[in-house]
Amino acid sequence: MSFNADDPKYTAYVLNELSEQQRAEVREEIRQNPEVRKLVKEIHAIAGQLQHALRDEPAPKLDSARRKAILDQSRQPPAAGSRRFSRWVLVSVSMAVALHLVVATVLWHRSAREPDWVFGCPDLWEQETDVQVPPAEDDADYVVALNEDVDMDASQMSIDVALDSTLGYVPTPSGPSAPPTALLSEFRVGATRSSDMLSQLGGAEGGVYGARSSTVRRATADSQIQPHGESPDSPAQPFLSPSLDDFPELRDNKFLRVADHPLSTFSIDVDTASYAVVRQFLGQGRIPPKDAVRVEELINYFPYDLDPPEGSIPFAAHLDMTSAPWNPDHRLVRIALKGRTVAHEVRPPLNLVFLIDVSGSMSPPNRLPLVVRSMQALAKQLDARDHVAIVVYAGSSGLVLPPTRGDNTQVILDALDRLRAGGSTAGGAGIQLAYQTAQEHFDPEAMNRVILCTDGDFNVGITQRGDLERLIEEKAKSRVFLTVLGFGMGNYKDSTLELLSNKGNGNYAYIDDFNEARKVLVDQMLGTLVTIAKDVKIQVEFNPAHVAGYRLVGYENRMLRKEDFHDDRVDAGDIGAGHTVTAFYELIPAGRPVSDAPAVDELRYQAAKPDPAAAHSAELLTVKLRYKEPDGDVSSRLDFPLGADAAAPLDETPPDFRFAAAVAAFGQLLRENEHVRGFTYDDVLALATPAVGEDPFGYRAEFLRLVRNACAAAHR
Repeated sequence: MSFNADDPKYTAYVLNELSEQQRAEVREEIRQNPEVRKLVKEIHAIAGQLQHALRDEPAPKLDSARRKAILDQSRQPPAAGSRRFSRWVLVSVSMAVALHLVVATVLWHRSAREPDWVFGCPDLWEQETDVQVPPAEDDADYVVALNEDVDMDASQMSIDVALDSTLGYVPTPSGPSAPPTALLSEFRVGATRSSDMLSQLGGAEGGVYGARSSTVRRATADSQIQPHGESPDSPAQPFLSPSLDDFPELRDNKFLRVADHPLSTFSIDVDTASYAVVRQFLGQGRIPPKDAVRVEELINYFPYDLDPPEGSIPFAAHLDMTSAPWNPDHRLVRIALKGRTVAHEVRPPLNLVFLIDVSGSMSPPNRLPLVVRSMQALAKQLDARDHVAIVVYAGSSGLVLPPTRGDNTQVILDALDRLRAGGSTAGGAGIQLAYQTAQEHFDPEAMNRVILCTDGDFNVGITQRGDLERLIEEKAKSRVFLTVLGFGMGNYKDSTLELLSNKGNGNYAYIDDFNEARKVLVDQMLGTLVTIAKDVKIQVEFNPAHVAGYRLVGYENRMLRKEDFHDDRVDAGDIGAGHTVTAFYELIPAGRPVSDAPAVDELRYQAAKPDPAAAHSAELLTVKLRYKEPDGDVSSRLDFPLGADAAAPLDETPPDFRFAAAVAAFGQLLRENEHVRGFTYDDVLALATPAVGEDPFGYRAEFLRLVRNACAAAHR
């Protein structure tokens, strides 16, 4: 497939200067044409090198004559035989000028603002919540302190960052406006990224700083932290558009008429990757791409206080209803599942295979170095009941640690510490070897699981999504479960990793920093690794006597056909020990029009007739659940009806209901969903803030900061 390598749209794509439609067109070219993909990667690399080289340069001051000379030169046709060389010169010069001008504009624009713009919602400034988060036992406290000798009238300020030796050097951020020393006297940070820290302080690198909280939980921009042993002068990852990131296309669920579609069927989802991806974008002061926002993963990121099941049933179901916060004429129904908890002392043994991508794309600090640290944290939680093997893949795959008992902690830590990145990415071969290792040492009494750590950029061997899907579906039959952990950004293949987790009896998380690794692999280890029910499906039947229409909030890529509910061959989601899973339906009461529902012609031979019994039923809907035991092949069914009179006023619903509804609204706002038009980020904060409740890890307070960051980014 031919293309014009000199077309400036590829540079504009990398610099995030195209419209959504233009970006979609280039993205499709990248997927279909290896030459385009290679070109964009080269431009992306050049941009990163330029940015690193120029990050400490003062903003350029071009006079009109010099600017005219540059523009005139750029319009000159290249000499014969030198077209490709001149193109790169032009690209380099243009990008250097563009980057300088962007930096100059941002610094001038931000320095001219008043301090109260920081979170974008100044009227809610006083609601900022302080979060006291104890450091991990195995981590040193990271202290960020304002230099004592800073001239408060100067145009720049600096912050010294003291980190433990495992992280090494962090470039010093600077900004044009120095806040009072008291506001930045001390921050305790437990993470590995610097731009999130600056975002928590109110800006991005080189921006305005400000904070009311005495402590913050995160400190991001993995791209700015060098791992132990690397030179401070190593090129940092470019702070550009995530040009090569790939998120699966999502189309929001529409309202459906109950008369035409009385059944709604979907697979549950306990993945949380989307929330961490959204947090990374907002930490950089950018609204995430709409396709990166999966509303159900935002909702299910948070634990909720629900009563656990009784007896042998693996989970309990809880149903609530109130008026929809974004449309009081509609109702909002919450379906919440709570998985059975398992005590650490009586948990089943863990038979784990760490499948680690060590290809060249994993070399940045937020990838393989973070993988190693994350897996080491997990290894420290294991004991003599458990076994760990380590498989790696780059150009080829290999077993670097045979199955080793979990109490041989130092052996496992040392094997991880020896890993180095380099080469291409033969992901398919690695998957095959990992499952082969797990099957050869399969323990019927244990939880047998492959843990895949990668950025998803498979480029050697099995590379097509369809082939990967068939491979992982075949391996899922082995009764070996899958956990997918994504790392890195800039060339991140979210669509591939979500596909693998969905098809492989798996769960999926994105690890943007060590705090997230600790949440997924330490604090919530049993939920991540111990499955209590698999292939969990939900089918909701609506009573047309009470409901005219409905839409499911989120779960767009988890929808099933109504026939799939009874088909035990159809794969669905899994629930881990202690997990909570939440889904929301927005309902249109009977008698109201369902204006945006797709039209369906009336039946000629089977005219729809209402069931007389339904008209007299007190039930609004019935939630039907199917699930299998972790080692079973035949599903069981549970039914949970909800009465038509179950609605409660919004302010009388449980705090967890209101907080989850606020998260659902936030996700829909990020996706620009038409059904929440008129609802604002201020409304999200007003709904969520009183419902924070107990927040021992600071997850909910962090959510409030993300909403403020989104509000600020949306108004720039």
